Amino acid sequence: MAKLSPRFPSGKTVALTAGIAAIAATLGTLSAPVTVRVDGRSMISDVAPVTTVKGTYLPLRVVAESLGADANYDPKTGTIELTRAGDTLHLHAGETVATFNGKKMTLRSAPFSVRGRTMVAMTTIARAFKTHVHYDPSHAIVDVVTDSTEEAGAQNDAP
Repeated sequence: MAKLSPRFPSGKTVALTAGIAAIAATLGTLSAPVTVRVDGRSMISDVAPVTTVKGTYLPLRVVAESLGADANYDPKTGTIELTRAGDTLHLHAGETVATFNGKKMTLRSAPFSVRGRTMVAMTTIARAFKTHVHYDPSHAIVDVVTDSTEEAGAQNDAP
């Protein structure tokens, strides 16, 4: 009976580990970060969208400014204010209650921060900015399309 050294892995273990590493490297190379397009134009952001089983989250300032909104942040109160075409959205990271034109708006998911950027659910963008937002996971693309005929500021961003 051969005695294995506790210091060195077996040849099978080394081969299996190398195979798994090769597959992971290949998949990492083939995968692409999620792209966000606003009215067909690709956005450039230093923080990529975040996708989870609960939803897709977009960098708020970049999307808002791409839609023509003014974005302001008050570090004393933590309030984020967005204004566009006479509409105003106030929200806070970590809170599921926002206000749109002075009316309460319940968010399905609280905004959160990634590397200093506020991320919001794409449904929040759709409701507040009169847009249609669609995520295509097979192509890793989020499309934000404006439509000025819709009403903004619904009471809830849940479908």
